[in-house]
Amino acid sequence: MKYELYYWPGIQGRGEFIRLALEEAGADYADVARERGTSAMFKVMEASGTPPFAPPFLKAGKLVIGQTANILFYLGTRHGLAPKAEGPRLWLHQLELTVTDFVLEVHDTHHPLGPSLYYEDQRAAAKKRTEEFWKERVPKHLGYFESLLENSGGAYLTGRRLTYIDLSLFQIVEGLRYAFPKRMKAFERRIPGLIGLHDRIAARANIKVYLESDRRIPFNEDGIFRYYRELDL
Repeated sequence: MKYELYYWPGIQGRGEFIRLALEEAGADYADVARERGTSAMFKVMEASGTPPFAPPFLKAGKLVIGQTANILFYLGTRHGLAPKAEGPRLWLHQLELTVTDFVLEVHDTHHPLGPSLYYEDQRAAAKKRTEEFWKERVPKHLGYFESLLENSGGAYLTGRRLTYIDLSLFQIVEGLRYAFPKRMKAFERRIPGLIGLHDRIAARANIKVYLESDRRIPFNEDGIFRYYRELDL
């Protein structure tokens, strides 16, 4: 099956978590909006009998699947990126939903008052939110995943086999390094396991090829992970 991924063409955003899974799996997919423009994306949203609220969404045959964690739940079982047993599979989905929560908190460091306002209209609030983010939220979230990795009994978060949660945590580390290079450099000594995991993912054959290709959209100030010098003190 050739999948169709629908997401905004100029940013990594939430769609990147799905791209990483598709690339690791060696799946055949089209990044539709990048190839045919956003009008093609809106056309599918309007025509679907089960319309997604917003991108990203994945078209797999007749299925139209929305929400990043939901898409990864679907792909994971079909491409060896999730356990086969129901309990561990749901546990993995739970972990990905936790990543989803954290991604929203990352976004809110630069848009704490809402996405409809420009960053320049909420700089003071963004600075305050970022301080709380690094003092409380980053240690809580990344500390949680670090402890899971320490107790996993293997090189990956759920054990000896790579799953899509490992790919998502790779993207979290990459994004934080871009958005907060100074803060992240100082924090990395507290999460050596996650940094090691990041490096193992980056060295995987399919991921390495992807990261070096033009399919990997560069980080920029329109996505979730944005660099503002005044927030990275």
